[in-house]
Amino acid sequence: MSNKAKTDAEVRYAKAQKRAQDATEAQNEAAAEAKRVDEKTERLRALRLAKEEADRVAKAAEPPKKKAKPRAKKKAAAIPVEDLNASNDD
Repeated sequence: MSNKAKTDAEVRYAKAQKRAQDATEAQNEAAAEAKRVDEKTERLRALRLAKEEADRVAKAAEPPKKKAKPRAKKKAAAIPVEDLNASNDD
């Protein structure tokens, strides 16, 4: 084997090693990002649940609202049939 062939093999090996190292770094970064997202999600979930519980306690502590009494419906003013004509159709 000549030195040229050996050098080419070494270059290919170095490139393969570099790609493997880059892939490992990318996997580590992706795992770190996923962990960060999971931690943030858990923190926000805990805050949401605490707020919902506080709202539930506050709502239970306040007196119930009185229901509004239904109003009597007003009857429409009756117009005699003799007064109905096309001029009233505005």
